[in-house]
Amino acid sequence: MVFTSYPNDFWHKRKIYNFDPYNVFLAIAKNIPQRLKTGFVLQGHIFSSMSQQASVYDWDSETQGWILGSFFYGYILTQIPGGYLARKYGAKWLFGIGILCTVIFTLLTPVAADLGAGYLIAVRVLEGIGEGVSYPAMHAMWASWAPPLERSRLLTISYTGAQLGTVVALPLSGQICFYLDWTYVFYIFGAVGLHWFVLWAYFVSNSPSLHKRISEDEKTYIMASLKNELSPTTDYIPWTSILKSLPLWAIVVAHFSYNWTFYTLLTLLPTYMNDILGFSIQQNGMLSALPYLGCWLLALLGGQLADLLREKYLIRTVIVRKAFTIVGMVGPAVFLVAAGYTGCNYVLAIAFLTLSSSLGGVSASGFNINHLDIAPSYAGILLGITNSFATIPGMVGPVIARSLTKSNTIPEWQIVFYISAAINIFGAVFFTIFGKGTLHHKH
Repeated sequence: MVFTSYPNDFWHKRKIYNFDPYNVFLAIAKNIPQRLKTGFVLQGHIFSSMSQQASVYDWDSETQGWILGSFFYGYILTQIPGGYLARKYGAKWLFGIGILCTVIFTLLTPVAADLGAGYLIAVRVLEGIGEGVSYPAMHAMWASWAPPLERSRLLTISYTGAQLGTVVALPLSGQICFYLDWTYVFYIFGAVGLHWFVLWAYFVSNSPSLHKRISEDEKTYIMASLKNELSPTTDYIPWTSILKSLPLWAIVVAHFSYNWTFYTLLTLLPTYMNDILGFSIQQNGMLSALPYLGCWLLALLGGQLADLLREKYLIRTVIVRKAFTIVGMVGPAVFLVAAGYTGCNYVLAIAFLTLSSSLGGVSASGFNINHLDIAPSYAGILLGITNSFATIPGMVGPVIARSLTKSNTIPEWQIVFYISAAINIFGAVFFTIFGKGTLHHKH
């Protein structure tokens, strides 16, 4: 994987990025297993009105909550092992095979759903196991590729593929469900995922030194910029020092808090759109994508701004990370609570939900990439640790939210939004107090 990258004084001369399939293809292949089951499979009553061949599932709210959360029971298992294996053996094949496994189980999802909720839960757990290595592996790979003053822009370009995938997938899935049936959502996007794997295997390398198409100038620049940041790859991991690191726990708290809100909206937004705001499946898909479009856009712009502030205006990294975390967590909390008081005013509700998710994208240049600031040599492991805790909201959040919205009334949803907002604000405050922006662990 390579971006054309040169010293900062001629960044503006760049013309072309070398092709990185992660940005587009992973966006779709990686998001479908985790995201679209929640909005389309679980609302089986919707499908019955679109296709006589489509299966209908009479699952109660509790069962739906367990199905929604089951992915994360597998996902959490491979976070820390994924970071360790990526450091020891390289991230390319670990990441690629992990996503390939997720794609295969995506293709098996319709069969599992027909067999019963238990089979579907099992398939989603296996998907989670495969996908659990993805972010730790990517953090480990970026530690070898991203020059320190370009981390914000490069990582946000790459990681916002998740939001881009949601923007593409939600409305497209609505159309697929309407004109075909819901099973084709998994077959079509699963096929895209298989094509993605081929491109990933061909184009991507673990480091600049192993890349066959990188220029010598770029290779020299990247490796020189990182020579004082990375320690030699050994089997030794300073676990005690890592686990005692308060800056790491600041990221843990922020990551956990942000994901509580993120997963609550991710898994239940289609339900809220349908049951409270009364949108059809086609409208639901289009409008549910708006918050992620805004998140993608602000994350990209935020990455550019964050590095500009550090590079041109010499603002300390810790100040930039904390400021972007505050905006990206407190802002969403405010608009999420406001959305709960819009009643059935769908225009205002969509506007507030879109603003909430959009501002969340700013945090991509805050705590979300802080692992590479404090310990780039162990970035994959640190991400595995923080993402393990950040996966818990995906496991329990949907269950709690569903238990609080059994009657699908507006006051019930207000409680869900208040809880999410309070957790978000707490995470922002904790990171602001204890977060750091300088090298904390090298050896």
